[in-house]
Amino acid sequence: MFQAIIDLFFPKVCFACYALLKDYEMHICTTCRHNLPVTNFHSNGNNAIEKILYGRAKIEQGTALLWFEKKGIVQQLIHNLKYRGYEDIGVFLGEWLGNELKEIEAYHNIDVVIPVPLHKKKRRKRGFNQVTKFGEEIAKALQADFNENCLIKITNTKSQVTKKRFARWQANQELFTIKNPEQIENKHILLVDDIITTGATMEACIEVLNKAKNVKISIATMAIVN
Repeated sequence: MFQAIIDLFFPKVCFACYALLKDYEMHICTTCRHNLPVTNFHSNGNNAIEKILYGRAKIEQGTALLWFEKKGIVQQLIHNLKYRGYEDIGVFLGEWLGNELKEIEAYHNIDVVIPVPLHKKKRRKRGFNQVTKFGEEIAKALQADFNENCLIKITNTKSQVTKKRFARWQANQELFTIKNPEQIENKHILLVDDIITTGATMEACIEVLNKAKNVKISIATMAIVN
């Protein structure tokens, strides 16, 4: 009864198109779910992430759940997650990808999931890291640890959306540091983020994580720019 009253005044809507959700729908309507551009990288072997980082950073595995296009449904989801605080989107995407990865042998030996961090000032302003819930759900599915205190962002930067690859690479130099590297020594790390574009941020993070002894690194993101 109480839930019915809440739903009357605060109806649940789709995080993508804002249509009212049916009783059997969660976070996103059936139509939008069917229209999400899934990459299937981790199952079809055609991996654009590995191509992006080839010759720049060594990874064991790499995947992204969705294709990102400007003004597309995925952009809407991630915008609502980052700037409107709809953290359930991170939960939804993390559960989805986590359930797929746990069926793939190559991801069975992941020891710890680490999110790409926000600078403390940006996190304080936003109130959360948009990748945290996503990473937590993947860690849960893979029965891995979740650690967001090891990789630290030490320089606050403006958005890099419009920067070219080389400019991003320059901007990301010395942005990150590692704290208590012994926590991740001899472990297979899954580094997670929301969107991968040029790969510059991932490259910078991987370089820092490799300062810990004998680590292996794989990456997973919510989306990749198409």
